[in-house]
Amino acid sequence: MPAMSPTMTEGGIASWKKKEGESFAAGDVLLEIETDKATIDVEAQDDGILAKIIAQDGQKGIAVGAPIGIIGEEGDDISGAEQLAAESAESPKAAEKAPEAPKSEPAPEKKTEAPKQETKSELPTGDRIFASPIAKKIALEKGIPLAKVKGTGPNGRIIREDVEKYQAPAASASAAPAAAPSPSASLPEYTDTPVSNMRRTIGTRLTQSKQELPHYYLTLDINMDKVFKLREVFNKTLGDKDKSAKLSVNDFVLKAVACALSDVPEANSAWLGEVIRQYKKADISVAVATPTGLITPIIKDVGSKGLASISSEGKALAKKARDGKLQPQEYQGGTFTVSNLGMFGISHFTAIINPPQSCILAVGATQPTLVPAPEEERGFKVAQIMKVTLSADHRTVDGAVGARWLSAFKGYLENPLTFML
Repeated sequence: MPAMSPTMTEGGIASWKKKEGESFAAGDVLLEIETDKATIDVEAQDDGILAKIIAQDGQKGIAVGAPIGIIGEEGDDISGAEQLAAESAESPKAAEKAPEAPKSEPAPEKKTEAPKQETKSELPTGDRIFASPIAKKIALEKGIPLAKVKGTGPNGRIIREDVEKYQAPAASASAAPAAAPSPSASLPEYTDTPVSNMRRTIGTRLTQSKQELPHYYLTLDINMDKVFKLREVFNKTLGDKDKSAKLSVNDFVLKAVACALSDVPEANSAWLGEVIRQYKKADISVAVATPTGLITPIIKDVGSKGLASISSEGKALAKKARDGKLQPQEYQGGTFTVSNLGMFGISHFTAIINPPQSCILAVGATQPTLVPAPEEERGFKVAQIMKVTLSADHRTVDGAVGARWLSAFKGYLENPLTFML
């Protein structure tokens, strides 16, 4: 199993593109690897033949460096491939069995629980069931009635081994009568979905971020009237020739983010422990929802690009993200993140920082809002207001710095012609 990124520790086999016994040339795609973020093609480095597939399609949780297949050269005797594959398969199994020995807990349980029995020996038994905490936990998870389990611990106490020995026969014996009362009783009440590598990584990183980073939040209302008018003018010039090239509100947001980072570079920074790194270019990570979880492809050096380039590059990266075809360099790194839920009608939310970055901008929906307008006869008017919230790491970005950045960002969006000069 190859390491497709510096942080990859395990992966899965999406699909083999070559069959056993099939030859390949240098540059041919041998298989697709599922990492924690994307599905990546693995190309052959030299000509050869795929002698044996060890890890089959759909297999997950394979450690980096573990054998997944055997390759050779044309003309090689591959009759021993089966034996090599069997030996490779046995190695991880032996490694898995070795650590299980310490898990046997009867002895520790007897030592720790025995003294407690002395204080409870005079209590009336009645219907009370004495069982170790681990035995109760396993019984609860497996749905095993403790009253039917015979305890072999001190004074008849039920221990872990008793529950584990009971669960095999109990599952088949009790399942049939339980399903008998009504047809609906046999229907599943829930669905368990295995945690994917991507979802596990998202959970780990965001939990760590929320627990360790001192987040604070700044929210601001932005008048988007001029952006809407300018966007309408630009998109009309395109006509019906190329609808995919039309600009979105998010394209203006990304350009304004880059311009504001140029004005307030302290927000374009990262906490690296001993140093705070301040970046010179705005490589903006854009949050994209995919069927397997959230991923943030990066639009590089947004400040040097026009709206049309930002739009086309963003659409291409979003498609690759949803198809699971992003390369590691397309989602690793980034100096600032934008998460936009406006298209779902969400007016306001707060986002979790993507470390080691210092900031993430949460963009809500644009909504018609009554605002004061002294120049109008009525004294008010309807404006298109967008609410944005900056989540910042207080270790690197002080509150005043975050406020200055938001003010600059608001200025660019309320006067979009300024970033087109």
